[in-house]
Amino acid sequence: MDRAIYTALSAAGAALNRQAVTSDNLANASTPGFRAQLSAYRAVPVNGPSVPTRALVVESTPWHDDTMGAVNQTGRNLDVALPQDGWLAVALPDGGEAYTRAGNIEVDSEGALSVRGMPLLGDGGPLTVPPQSELTIAPDGTITARGAGDEPGALAQVGRLKMVNSRIQNLVHGDDGLFHLAAVPGQGAPAALPADQNLSLIPGALESSNVSPVKAMVDMIANARSFDMNMRTISTVDDNEKQANQLLSLG
Repeated sequence: MDRAIYTALSAAGAALNRQAVTSDNLANASTPGFRAQLSAYRAVPVNGPSVPTRALVVESTPWHDDTMGAVNQTGRNLDVALPQDGWLAVALPDGGEAYTRAGNIEVDSEGALSVRGMPLLGDGGPLTVPPQSELTIAPDGTITARGAGDEPGALAQVGRLKMVNSRIQNLVHGDDGLFHLAAVPGQGAPAALPADQNLSLIPGALESSNVSPVKAMVDMIANARSFDMNMRTISTVDDNEKQANQLLSLG
């Protein structure tokens, strides 16, 4: 059997993976703080009894576009926009720590702060505030609260957001949509990142996704055409094999 079918098959698989990445990016075009994932592939020559020009497609280390999205003022007290390499720390169900750039903070009826349903961390653990209080977040992450019926100047500091500084290349994007510290071979689970007291956020604003919907749509069309081209190649190789078998059967 002509080994070209394997070459075309690996290329078709790469096109499907690119389409999955592009679809995920497009689905998050309106997600605050979302970073577009980049798909990278490289050609690996096939060694052995084959044509020297044959190569297979291998996925390279996935990357993310670290370009900042547009920062839009929302006027909401619990919305924050982070600087270029700034992250908010959230608690995981297993007691670990993960990071996100989504700044749309929520507070439940019991006063627990969260982002995307995950408890938001402060300097001493998950943050809680007095229920039904009016909250204000300062540029340094300090949270102040004013209870219902209190005087306008009766503000009390209730915590401070844990903000960490890390390049996106040093983190791994998990299936939960959060970023995690990359595991170090031979060193076990990595420690949590320390809080960076010098980071400054923008209160009352949100960073939009850095995904371009127009570019994502164009990429989806290109990926679909690439997949179709490789499937036609597989079909052509299969037809050639059938015709070769017919000629051999005549002999």
